[in-house]
Formats: sequence, structure tokens, C-alpha cells
Amino acid sequence: MLAKCANPGCSAAFLYLSQGKLFRWDTSSAAKGNGQTLGADPPAQGVTRRIEFFWLCEECAPVLTLVFEKGLGIVTRRMVRAKAAAASTSERSVRLVG
Repeated sequence: MLAKCANPGCSAAFLYLSQGKLFRWDTSSAAKGNGQTLGADPPAQGVTRRIEFFWLCEECAPVLTLVFEKGLGIVTRRMVRAKAAAASTSERSVRLVG
């Protein structure tokens, strides 16, 4: 169950789906071979699937995202500013056209 923002440095409580950003991680592990991934339970037979949800609050969601790192699990990472990247691309396009 979601209780708070997935950012360890934030204490915002989860109240509404409309606030922030919800992440769904579909995890699975094979009984033979590859081993476990993303915190999946040990499989009894075949493939075990587990769905986990994580949430970033309104303040953290615009600047952070969640990624899976082997050995660590789900961690937060700063996002590249989408607006700055879009502006940079559009400036280059204008230069090429002009």
C-alpha cells in the first residue's frame, strides 16, 4: 500500500491519485535460470509475477523519476529538464531553417 512519496528525502503523504505521479512496476522471476528481478518473491514453479506501485508527490514528480538499479532496487533519479531539451531542439531547428 502506498503511504508516502517514493523520494526518501520527502515526507509527503499519499492522499489522491490526481496529485503527483504513480509508477507501476511489473516484476517477474524465472524458476530456472535467470534468478530474481526487482524484489520478486522466490518462485514456487515457473514464473512468479508481482505488481508494485510507487508514487512521487507533486513537488518531486517534475524533477525526479524512478529507475531500477540491480542490487539496489527502485531508486530516484533526477530527470533531464524536458523543457530545456525541447527549447534547445527548437532553437537548432530554427537555425537550420533560417
